[in-house]
Amino acid sequence: MSNIRSVCVYCGSSPGRSDIYQNSARTLGRSLAEAGLTLVYGGGTHGIMGAVAEGTAQAGGSVTGIIPRFLIRKEASEASQQAINDLVVVEDMHTRKHMMYEKSDAFVAMPGGIGTVEEIVEIMTWAQLGRHKKPIVFANIAGFWNPMLALIDHMEAEGFLHSTHLIKPLVVDEADRIVPAILEAATGETNGADEAIIEKL
Repeated sequence: MSNIRSVCVYCGSSPGRSDIYQNSARTLGRSLAEAGLTLVYGGGTHGIMGAVAEGTAQAGGSVTGIIPRFLIRKEASEASQQAINDLVVVEDMHTRKHMMYEKSDAFVAMPGGIGTVEEIVEIMTWAQLGRHKKPIVFANIAGFWNPMLALIDHMEAEGFLHSTHLIKPLVVDEADRIVPAILEAATGETNGADEAIIEKL
């Protein structure tokens, strides 16, 4: 039985240059809702952030948004935020990230910018340090994360990943396969997950 009740989605507050990113975010949001999982995310209503929240809410799912006060005007509109079931306003980024971690049973990195990279790398760092064993997913939409995955492989090859057995992010290319991959990983059904740093699904 899976113990996954909520999934944190890290993603950009910009839409990106291709419609595939926002469409995939909406698909992920719908999948979370249909599986009865709560979306935990950065509380923004623009770009991919807004799309994943919109997809979840429109499918009847639960949305928890966590946003620093200083980012409200930049990343969100008050009218759109009213659709969020649980909106938490915090005072700084550190509190936001810690709360997102505490409220989530798994983590997904959708396409995004430097902030998204920083967030998922921190979660991977905590896994490497043995602080958690929660599933981590790179949503590799249209190959977006290929350069990042190549860098991880390079780090391993050059001897800079010393606890590789603790770093096992899943790489999922299609948005509608993300939730099944998380649930399988949580129940230990992902074949070979213990044998590779990156399990590609």
